[in-house]
Amino acid sequence: MTILDTNILIEKVRRREEIREDITVVSIVEFSQILVYKKFSGRIVYPMPEDYELAYKLQLKLMKDGKPKPFSDLLIAAICMNRNEELMTNDEDFKDIANISNLKLRSEINK
Repeated sequence: MTILDTNILIEKVRRREEIREDITVVSIVEFSQILVYKKFSGRIVYPMPEDYELAYKLQLKLMKDGKPKPFSDLLIAAICMNRNEELMTNDEDFKDIANISNLKLRSEINK
């Protein structure tokens, strides 16, 4: 399954599209309108303790390379990685995370 980053989620709502993909609880915090969007039928994925641990480890690697990332991006990446899910995003920050990990990315630019 694919997990949507908040930027893709917002774009799909703007285009009034059906959303069957999953999202993380981070997206609910960032874009709470999704809770009343009638065309959303995906699941909401909540972090587990191991997601926080992985987010921390990712940040350590990124800091070593001089490329630290926001907590929300690290947590989303960790959630996807720990569940072997693909992340659909247009956020360039995730490319740096993918470069130091096994994060699977897909972009939706200009679709």
